[in-house]
Amino acid sequence: MTRSNYRLTLLFALTFLLAAPAVFAQTGAIQLTVDATSVPLGYVRTHMVMPVHPGPLTLYYPKWIPGEHGPDGPISNVTGLKFSANGQAIPWKRDLLDVFTFHVNVPEGVDRLDVDFMYLEPSGGGFATGAPSSTDKLVVISWNQNVLYPAGEPAKDIMFHARLKVPSGWKYGTPLPVESGSGDEITFQPVALNTLVDSPVIAGEYYRAINITPPGEPIHHEFDLVADSEAALNISPDEIQKMTNLVAESGKLFGTRHYRDYHFLLTLSDHVAHFGLEHHECNDSRLPERALIGPDGEMMLGGLLSHEFMHSWNGKFRRPADLATPEYETPMQDDLLWVYEGLTDFLGPMLAARSGLWTPQQYHEYLASIAANLGPGTPGRTWRDLQDTATGIPGVHGGGGWANWRRGSDYYPEGDLLWLEVATIIHQQSNGAKSIDDFCHLFHGGPNNGPELKTYTFDDVVAALNQIVPYDWAKFFHERLTSLSPDAPVGGIENGGWKVEFSSQPPEQGLRGGNPGDAYSLGLQLGQDGAVRDSIVGGPAYKAGVTAGMKIIGVNGRVFKPELLEDAVKASMNGGEPIHLLLSVNDDFLKTVDIDYRGGDRYPHLVRDNSKPDYLDELIKPRASGM
Repeated sequence: MTRSNYRLTLLFALTFLLAAPAVFAQTGAIQLTVDATSVPLGYVRTHMVMPVHPGPLTLYYPKWIPGEHGPDGPISNVTGLKFSANGQAIPWKRDLLDVFTFHVNVPEGVDRLDVDFMYLEPSGGGFATGAPSSTDKLVVISWNQNVLYPAGEPAKDIMFHARLKVPSGWKYGTPLPVESGSGDEITFQPVALNTLVDSPVIAGEYYRAINITPPGEPIHHEFDLVADSEAALNISPDEIQKMTNLVAESGKLFGTRHYRDYHFLLTLSDHVAHFGLEHHECNDSRLPERALIGPDGEMMLGGLLSHEFMHSWNGKFRRPADLATPEYETPMQDDLLWVYEGLTDFLGPMLAARSGLWTPQQYHEYLASIAANLGPGTPGRTWRDLQDTATGIPGVHGGGGWANWRRGSDYYPEGDLLWLEVATIIHQQSNGAKSIDDFCHLFHGGPNNGPELKTYTFDDVVAALNQIVPYDWAKFFHERLTSLSPDAPVGGIENGGWKVEFSSQPPEQGLRGGNPGDAYSLGLQLGQDGAVRDSIVGGPAYKAGVTAGMKIIGVNGRVFKPELLEDAVKASMNGGEPIHLLLSVNDDFLKTVDIDYRGGDRYPHLVRDNSKPDYLDELIKPRASGM
């Protein structure tokens, strides 16, 4: 395409965008029917009836989904798209410059446009709401998958009247206010598009709702579980109590709530993507089917649900101004994700420990693992700073291998350490009179008016911290955000009276963020089959010629087994021969390497520094009475 043609195309698209506000007539709510009765077959049907005026109309499919931090709306799963009015089909065209945008010319005499399409449930791959979300027994309805909306109006001004059909006998959980329910159809009260997209529904054959409202708490909190089996719903009374504690501790931390009620929506299945996505009055969290009835149930709840719950205050109520776009087409800017996600990643584990979901020792191991992973485990920090991991996330993520050199969404774990340091500075500078809780009260406080948005900038964060304790916070953040030091920012751990050390003792259990068995010895992250998921740049294995994508098939003359490699690493402490590996490269070539390593097993741990007070454990003590 020549430059002049590009300008004509752009002018054509802009004409539609400018015309849309005058063409769209919001004389009533858009009627939306989502039919999920065919979920076992792998698809969901959408039917919309939209008030319109004759003329050109531009419609968007949600592109930038809040909380996903990128333009990853699952447009490729939209099929069978048809527009009609008065029983007659109306042609449509996709925009030449944006595949999420559709153009329709509404005929004269038409005031209602019918829109129909199918959303195909992906069988693999995808990200967040675009990833697998259903099985024969359950479904997660993320409304952004199932709507088109008119250009020219902010999402808060576009009303939807939604109805959902589910398979016979299925039950459901959602924060969305219900207008009526009859059999397998639920009609919801009319809400604005931003509220609709912010209010997913879980539904399934095996469903359980548990009240986790603390005594004396005026606002209802509910734990909604849907699973692929009835047995998976058997959460223990102890786990229920600790989830109730989590709600109580959140009230102490923030001193207020910004929702009408709150639903922890948890999907338990081995056949859906496992992640968590925040919403104002709920979270959409997904774990393996038997997560709650296994030995690590409380660890998983504390690691995932506590994080997503914190987002109701930090991310939904308080949100960076450049992430608070008026609809889902305008690009978001992610430069403050070290606050949006980083602060949340600090608060989530802290409250997991305060509520009892995590033990103090597990919290220590978690901090040790991320400190080690961000230090010797991430040499890429010497070329890519923390700020760029946030700024670049919409387009610079994923990729196969080399994660330690590329860096990914490190604003999560490094943000955790950053805000731990903030917490210790507040404590030190105020001589113990103030804490991070005071900042949360100030920054996230105010009356509970239900779901609302209060934006902020970098300067707002600095100003709020200075109200708690005067300090050169701007300089502090700029130094941490632009540092290219190879060392992790462990100032918070050390200020808290602890230090990171390595030993041959494995951690109590694996935690999010690290502790792979060979990462800090050979510098490898391996699958159980010997596949090299990553080789730490500069580590012993990397220097010997082992990189991501290879596969270890032999250790010291024997066929690879994980325990054989571990035996070789342990034996390295006694000197002797290097570790001999036979590797498969590209599934077609063989190579041998010798790793000259003599250090034995190395696992990171927190160790007390008795020259300083133990503020770290003080930070995670329960605040709610009766705990």
